[in-house]
Amino acid sequence: MPLPHRVTLARVEEAARTIDPVFLDTPQYSCEALGELIGVHLLLKVETLGPIRSFKGRGADFLVSQVNDDRPLLCASAGNLGQAMAYACRKRGVGLTVYASTRANHLKLDRIRALGARVVLHGEDFDAAKLEAARVAAEGNARLVVDSLDIETLEGAATIGLELLKLPQPLDVVLVALGNGALFNGIARVMKARSPGTRVVAVGAQGAPAMIESWQAGRVIEHERVNTIADGLAVRVPIPEALEDMQGLVDDVHLVSEEVILRAMRLIHEHAGLVVEPSAAVGVAALLEHTDLYRGRAVGTVLCGGNLTPEQMRLWLGPVLEVQA
Repeated sequence: MPLPHRVTLARVEEAARTIDPVFLDTPQYSCEALGELIGVHLLLKVETLGPIRSFKGRGADFLVSQVNDDRPLLCASAGNLGQAMAYACRKRGVGLTVYASTRANHLKLDRIRALGARVVLHGEDFDAAKLEAARVAAEGNARLVVDSLDIETLEGAATIGLELLKLPQPLDVVLVALGNGALFNGIARVMKARSPGTRVVAVGAQGAPAMIESWQAGRVIEHERVNTIADGLAVRVPIPEALEDMQGLVDDVHLVSEEVILRAMRLIHEHAGLVVEPSAAVGVAALLEHTDLYRGRAVGTVLCGGNLTPEQMRLWLGPVLEVQA
């Protein structure tokens, strides 16, 4: 018998009542132009228009709302969780230190600092920064917040699933980016409970396959390094609890190439007028790589973040911008 899932629908509904409304009820609509190009009925759920341009505001705001002691908070982040935590902590007067890698997106780091949090750079990737944050928290009087382990991060992300249920017709498939797991596991938990006919597909980057490989193998598989532009998916060391959360929720998985992620970003910009980061484009990338699997079906995907530096925009979206000019 499978273990009961850590996420309960009652808590997800509580999160939807508690989270700052600025993060809720984000746009979700049929993108006809891009859908016709791919050959699907495409629904985009846009999480990039709020104050931190990322879905992580939901889980962070719910988590900080539940804090009931005076300890400062620590977290590790590739950038978006750090911004979300900084926003929520500033609102409630809670101290926060964010650990990030020396290669982290400088736009995201600047925004974390502007929101009042302290930033410590350590190591060459997210997992190295997370290990340092855990060490410091263990030695001091601080709480370490771990995305996808702390249940509030899943409960907040799961509110996206509640909003998808408001669509006039249920989706045949929802393609969800798989990083540490909060976004996928939160949404999938709601969809499996309330829309069981909807297939839920996890999408990762070929250059960071640890989560999907671990789920396929039924055990944690770690990698020495990652190599992907999708920094939000660049997990080397999966969280065991996140893998356990995936049990019974995954209908299929895809690992998409860097080349197709870039193509998806450009098509989203060209046909939807939206700037998204690589992690947010992997659902569309999966459609481009596996068109025959989804042709003619109603497919949704979550554009989960949109924090690009000007240099990244020129490098990755430059061909589209030049054509439009």
